[in-house]
Amino acid sequence: MSTLLQHRGYYGSIEASPEDNCLFGKLQFIRALVSYEGETVSELTQAFHDAVDDYLDTCASLSQEPEIPCKGSFNVRVGHDLHLAASVVATRQSISLNDLTRKALSEYLDHHV
Repeated sequence: MSTLLQHRGYYGSIEASPEDNCLFGKLQFIRALVSYEGETVSELTQAFHDAVDDYLDTCASLSQEPEIPCKGSFNVRVGHDLHLAASVVATRQSISLNDLTRKALSEYLDHHV
């Protein structure tokens, strides 16, 4: 079972609350808090679609740009030894540390997605 829903370029979580006998979630990878809930998977999926559509409609009515999931940059704390080793390899290959990191991440995802 997938743990993420997808609609119009947005992703949402799937959570369960046994105490409340419901499913719920929120949009992922953006700062705005947009949540939804349902009693069945199909209700949750529809509520997620409605939440995304409502978020985009609200942004449009307020003349605001909606956040896009993952802006394209993030900070990673890798520790001194890994940072130094990566910097040395990048220098030896005459590429930036950013390019080395992007290449390594891309190769990892090619094998794990």
